[in-house]
Amino acid sequence: MMTTEKISRRHLNNEEFLKLRQATERVAQLLTKRLKGHLEVIKPLFIPRFLLGNYIKSAIMEEVTGTDKAFAELQELYGTICEKPFDLPRKLTPPLPPILHQLDTVPFQYFLSLEESEDKIVNITSPTRWILSYRSECPLNRLRAMISGIEAQQMDEMRQCLLNHLTMVIFLKHFPALSQLFEDLRYQVEIRELVDLGNLPVVILRSPVETFLPPDDFIAQITQLSGIPAFQEIINPEAVKNFPDPLKEALRNLIR
Repeated sequence: MMTTEKISRRHLNNEEFLKLRQATERVAQLLTKRLKGHLEVIKPLFIPRFLLGNYIKSAIMEEVTGTDKAFAELQELYGTICEKPFDLPRKLTPPLPPILHQLDTVPFQYFLSLEESEDKIVNITSPTRWILSYRSECPLNRLRAMISGIEAQQMDEMRQCLLNHLTMVIFLKHFPALSQLFEDLRYQVEIRELVDLGNLPVVILRSPVETFLPPDDFIAQITQLSGIPAFQEIINPEAVKNFPDPLKEALRNLIR
């Protein structure tokens, strides 16, 4: 998943790094717990049948209008990514298998190529960004394992994983009030394409807490000592002190 991330860099000594790494872990745990709590409360707003109606199998029988357009968009998006690298048939045949009415998040990750070494690739995890989707028996790590040959490909599970992410993308497009709700809860919503997964579009939720990375040589030193080519973005303490409040800023603009 090679990607170019716009993230600030900051020099650290070993003592600063150890202190900030521990603080980052604590903040990440709090933010993740807070997000899971929010998703559990708003879960009833994300019933897949509200978007796809009779195009998807569901225990809910309530009639839904405007589903033809949503299914057409789902078919179009699916058709653009299903062949490479998944080798899945392009056509979706309704009614689609049910989508589990459970919201799931995983930390957003990307790969960083260190300048000091052309063959040194480090897996970077963000403590303040998450990929939002419907829960699946085939999460993204299994999907990657299948297309890389580490795990045997299960065509139905691969297709369901793609549909779970694409349905979430289209859901937020058709119900923009939900994106506004996320923003009111201090999450920025964006759509990103995962290059290594055929440019699969996914929904990213971002906390407004800023992070940074140390220079490449420092990351190389840490990963060499640990023996694991993985690193986590670090919380910027100043960003926590100056935590933005969108409502406060909106009100302030009204009285200037």
